Amino acid sequence: MADNARAKRLADLIREVVAQKLQRGIKDPRLGSHVTITDTRVTGDLREATVFYTVYGDEEDRAAAAAGLESAKGVLRSEVGRAAGVKFTPTLAFVADALPDNARTIEDLLDKARASDAKVRQVSAGASYAGESDPYRKPGAEDGAEDTDDAASEDSAADGHRKGDAPE
Repeated sequence: MADNARAKRLADLIREVVAQKLQRGIKDPRLGSHVTITDTRVTGDLREATVFYTVYGDEEDRAAAAAGLESAKGVLRSEVGRAAGVKFTPTLAFVADALPDNARTIEDLLDKARASDAKVRQVSAGASYAGESDPYRKPGAEDGAEDTDDAASEDSAADGHRKGDAPE
């Protein structure tokens, strides 16, 4: 088994060779300038390589690009073998990259969150606090504590009881 650094170097080489060949060497109209190679991964034994790509366009363009890449697979593999100089040229598998779809989903979720935040901001624009504007006691503001004791003694007096008197 090859070491990871060698597999990474080969993956980088495959990505560069395939991208250059798609840009300059293949005359297939399905593989126009709207195909981008995003990543390449090679197995540990250097026998198989997965090439991830994106296509700028609609579903029809993506399907056409997938068919074009499948038909150009042999030419691309021989070009990779020529550039790499390895004993066994890895087989190429082309996979449409899910990154643009994931990014679109994240953007949709962020738009929903922004709309929800705007709605909350709009509802809370004229709202006021449920209690006082500053609900915390300040050190040195003892007059609030005395008021609560006075109110408690007034409530007891209203019931006919004084402090220390036992109820009848």
